Amino acid sequence: MCGIAGFFDADASFLSNEEQYQILLAKMGRTLKHRGPDASGTLLCNRCGLAHRRLSIIDITGGAQPMSKIYSDYHYHIVYNGEIYNTDDLRHKLTTLGVHFKTTSDTEVLLLGFIHFGPSFIQDVDGIFALAVYDERHETLTLFRDCFGVKPLFYTQTGNTFVFASELKGLFCYPGIAPAVDSNGLNEIFSLGPAHTPGCGVYKNVHEVLPGSYLSVSRAGVRETTYFRLESHPHEDSYETTIATVRELLTGAIRRQMISDVPICTFLSGGIDSSLVSSVCAGELKKEGRQLKTFSFDFTDNENYFQSNSFQPSMDKPYAAKMASYLNSHHTYLECTNQTQADYLLRSVKAHDLPCMADIDSSLLYFCEQVSHTHKVVLTGECADEVFGGYPWFHRESMLDCGTFPWTPTLAPRKSLLNADFANTLRMEDYVKNAYDRAVSEVDILPMENETETSRRRIGYLSIRFFMQTLLNRMDRTSMNTGLEARVPFADKKLVSYVFNIPWEMKAKGGLVKNILRQSAVGLLPDEILFRKKSPYPKTYNPYYENLLSARLKEVLSDESSPLLPLLDRTAVQKFLDNPKDYGQPWYGQLMAGPQMTAYLLQIHYWLTEYHVTIL
Repeated sequence: MCGIAGFFDADASFLSNEEQYQILLAKMGRTLKHRGPDASGTLLCNRCGLAHRRLSIIDITGGAQPMSKIYSDYHYHIVYNGEIYNTDDLRHKLTTLGVHFKTTSDTEVLLLGFIHFGPSFIQDVDGIFALAVYDERHETLTLFRDCFGVKPLFYTQTGNTFVFASELKGLFCYPGIAPAVDSNGLNEIFSLGPAHTPGCGVYKNVHEVLPGSYLSVSRAGVRETTYFRLESHPHEDSYETTIATVRELLTGAIRRQMISDVPICTFLSGGIDSSLVSSVCAGELKKEGRQLKTFSFDFTDNENYFQSNSFQPSMDKPYAAKMASYLNSHHTYLECTNQTQADYLLRSVKAHDLPCMADIDSSLLYFCEQVSHTHKVVLTGECADEVFGGYPWFHRESMLDCGTFPWTPTLAPRKSLLNADFANTLRMEDYVKNAYDRAVSEVDILPMENETETSRRRIGYLSIRFFMQTLLNRMDRTSMNTGLEARVPFADKKLVSYVFNIPWEMKAKGGLVKNILRQSAVGLLPDEILFRKKSPYPKTYNPYYENLLSARLKEVLSDESSPLLPLLDRTAVQKFLDNPKDYGQPWYGQLMAGPQMTAYLLQIHYWLTEYHVTIL
């Protein structure tokens, strides 16, 4: 994994002021050092500049970037962030054409694939990636992003110059690009947040390359091409064949994603998703006489305060212990204090350059930092619930037919804390409805499906397109903030495409949540884990944490210089802080309830202040 950045202008002469632009490239790279602490590199051409930060995982000695190749006397250059899982297959395809390789890196395979097949080569690539290729001959910069947006890639334009970076902070290094938000950006924060509209960078005139797309930037302008999208098809496999196919696709994805020249580990919560990933990894390593290292997370003294509810019925620790014993893994329990969790709220904002998932994000940032002390690569169980229908909104009729994003069924908790004039100016309901309608219009509906099946297909698509992206962003920023590469086998494009079309009567046969996944895992997990009721990522129920957040937000309310104050109803917020919080009524997803609302407002205050955000 790495960080990439750069700029392009078809009318520029960057080499005429080489020192200035080399300094600028180095600065853009330094802002992304956390993504790639092992090495750095820059390249400057007359029309284009590229910067790279490297986290060395594959071909540690031969994969330096930017990487360049000469073909027919013309130069081609690449910077790349990600991991390709079918490198050997792609290399073989190129070798049969007489192509020769100088390294074993996937970077070289990507560059030579582009040179020999053009941008459409990306359709054959299996992996997680964000990459930029500059073709000097045609003075064209091409940006690619993986199918589900596991790896980030932002861009904007200032004058005639196109600027891109793995993270938003990289863009702000370029002269003339400053953090500013208009009403659309504010709606992304207050109405949709922490989710965001696909392709939206929140800041004014900032965008993100859409998952499954590539951009071609040249003198003719910017052209977007979609190379992958979820398609709806009738599912014709039998129940037994479906189970076998899911098992084959998932275990194959896990095995492919174990590729690394450095040791791997897994996150192990004791739920079916992470346990299944860990089980396959442990089995593969055992064949080589090696032991898998696993990590689980919780909060200090959480066993004394845990409150079971419909969204979080049980604690993870007992199940993680049973699973670690079953796997004979080298297991480490990591705990986060409430003080650390609160303090890392601000670091989370810096990791995203935006408010994010509050303490759901800050705690994972801390845990990833601890894991990064000993490992560079981790496999996770992220994305299984979006793909296999594990969330309550797939099962509860009131959520299934709510006519909006089911993880935010009402804007009332948000609006109640905002200044009424500000909220009215945003027209929050209209913004959300427009975003929802646009997303739903992308779904291919099958005529033979009844209304309930159609609703579930739409919810499945929205969960993958919107909700999963929020969690992938969280996983990328929290892991890469300290140079840890997180891989997500459940986001494999063949697996997701197949499962998307499995009918609900199979997915949840007999009313069993994620039935198809559970049946495909028979024999890989003990039944106690295999049929455990879903319990999401842990959060603290310690009242000390709630009181700590409340005290901090009250300080903000008393700070007349805070840019957040004009946006809030101070009286409503004060009343909210003085009352006990409801932990079982989320305002976003499953976990973000009362305390997380307080934490989110603290993040917004810090973001507006620290980034000197201009509100337009």
